[in-house]
Amino acid sequence: MANLATEFLGIKSPNPFWLASAPPTDKQYNVERAFRAGWGGVVWKTLGFDPHIVNVNGPRYGAVWGADRQLLGMNNIELITDRPLDVNLREIKAVKRDWPDRAMIVSLMVPCDEESWAAILPMVEETGADGVELNFGCPHGMSERGMGSAVGQVPEYIEMVTRWCKKHTRMPVMVKLTPNVADIRNAARAAHKGGADAVSLINTVNSITSVDLDAMAPEPTIDGKGTHGGYCGPAVKPIALNMVAEIARDPQTAALPISGIGGITTWRDAAEFLALGAGNAQVCTAAMNYGFAIIKELTAGLSLWMDEKGYRSVDEVVGRAVPNVTDWQYLNLNYVTKARIDQDACIKCGRCYAACEDTSHQAISMSEERVFEVIDAECVACNLCVNVCPVENCITMERLPAGARDERTGQTVSDRYLNWTMHPNNPMAKAAE
Repeated sequence: MANLATEFLGIKSPNPFWLASAPPTDKQYNVERAFRAGWGGVVWKTLGFDPHIVNVNGPRYGAVWGADRQLLGMNNIELITDRPLDVNLREIKAVKRDWPDRAMIVSLMVPCDEESWAAILPMVEETGADGVELNFGCPHGMSERGMGSAVGQVPEYIEMVTRWCKKHTRMPVMVKLTPNVADIRNAARAAHKGGADAVSLINTVNSITSVDLDAMAPEPTIDGKGTHGGYCGPAVKPIALNMVAEIARDPQTAALPISGIGGITTWRDAAEFLALGAGNAQVCTAAMNYGFAIIKELTAGLSLWMDEKGYRSVDEVVGRAVPNVTDWQYLNLNYVTKARIDQDACIKCGRCYAACEDTSHQAISMSEERVFEVIDAECVACNLCVNVCPVENCITMERLPAGARDERTGQTVSDRYLNWTMHPNNPMAKAAE
């Protein structure tokens, strides 16, 4: 049976699933409930020095729903903890004492000066916590005070503060990165230069989820006004996966451990983060949506999949997909597929036809009997039909053998590849010269 136990930065936990820094990790009561449910670790909600942190007492969350009100994403305007620092520290110490086998990371956000960081780090260290996470990601509220993403968007600040923290603590230092940047690699490189032991990402995406068209204000609305907030949940997962992969395959940061965050809802989501280089998976929105008991599905699903694939430990999964992540210019243009429709599985809804006829390449025909068939000569293998079809595996992509002729262009597969390799815009051709 697969072993889910992990060791991240020397910190052991019974499984790779940690609760991310957020409302679910704001107090001892929540965290102990999470540990009893089976979570492997937590990142305690962000602590700071500012005694004037006051969260709104109106709505704090906006939402985006799919069919049947499936929660696709949430926007939050909540600040860091507004509970007293001494209370948080006392509770962290108590939880770590009672649950020594679980990972306990403490998220921190203080003003951007060395004295503040030098003051708070020993306080956290005294609790027995396993490490700290520097919150350089929150895009709302705290960034207006010169913290959060105001730091995370400036590589020089990331490097500077990370260096301060490494100077003033023996605990592992993990830097939480904001996705609200043009190139996540610059932030990761800065953290690495500053001596970070790891990075975690992504933090929330700056957003407005919706507008109340009666009040004419963004939601959530507080006394007739709204503001931008941090977007999280399943909708941000593709953004997070890409950024994790970018760091994992960057030669300057490839050795930097990664804690993956962003829309992890199922065991499969977690496995994808692990495959792209994350050493563990932090979860928030899924726990807020379904409760702490979701951990049982996460661990059972990951364990079963690992057994089926022959993976004995989480370490064997970490990074396995990274070598297969490349830039577009290196994709194999000698690889050609065509769509195929399983007539027995087809329910004749016509969505593939409508999508292809109106918005793609007119490569699907419809008979009077509503039989849908692919016109190979027009099919460019975009797989839009696969994605809009409501029946799983009804439409699949079939690979053409090498040397087969593409009816649409009249070229063989090899001809297309040769033409591209000789094209002056192909960087591989330029390199060969």
